[in-house]
Amino acid sequence: MAPAVQPANNASHPPHHRHIWIITGPAGCGKTTVAGYLANHFSLPYVEGDQFHPPANIEKMANNIPLTDADRWDWLILLRQQALASLDAGAPGVVLTCSALKRKYRDVIRIASYNDHDVLVHFVYLRADQDTLLARVHGRVGHYMKDSMVKSQFEALEEPTADEPDVLAIDVRGSMAEVQKLALDAVSEALAADSV
Repeated sequence: MAPAVQPANNASHPPHHRHIWIITGPAGCGKTTVAGYLANHFSLPYVEGDQFHPPANIEKMANNIPLTDADRWDWLILLRQQALASLDAGAPGVVLTCSALKRKYRDVIRIASYNDHDVLVHFVYLRADQDTLLARVHGRVGHYMKDSMVKSQFEALEEPTADEPDVLAIDVRGSMAEVQKLALDAVSEALAADSV
């Protein structure tokens, strides 16, 4: 896993690739807020992964029933297709939210760059401890994700490892403004590196 990065200088050349930015982590880590911020900052399309869950998945989560791998496969493939559709429509990048708790889930989305060498996939992993996540989920109003689902997601989580260099880890224990800045710096650095 790539270390957290320093703020980037403005690149003098556009990136050489199109980029898929997957904002990832367990429930309560701030995926939606960070993704919206990055999409707005870079003027990129934004795909909210939760909106693509089939009704059966949403019902299971609302009833505190963890999703199985089988529940997630078609959803992950659909998210990858949605991201690629945004790129195919001419966007230089796209921001996507997806918990991507396990490596095999991240690998499903990575296929986007295996099939098109003009596409780079990045995971902006919002890292937090379980207590931080539970406190954030308690503050949500009208969301289907409950405390028990945070715990089950945390148990299922396979933290990215050093052999996943497309992962940018962001510590989310600070304020949301601090988290957004760290994520912006990480993305800016990756874009600058691709512009050299």
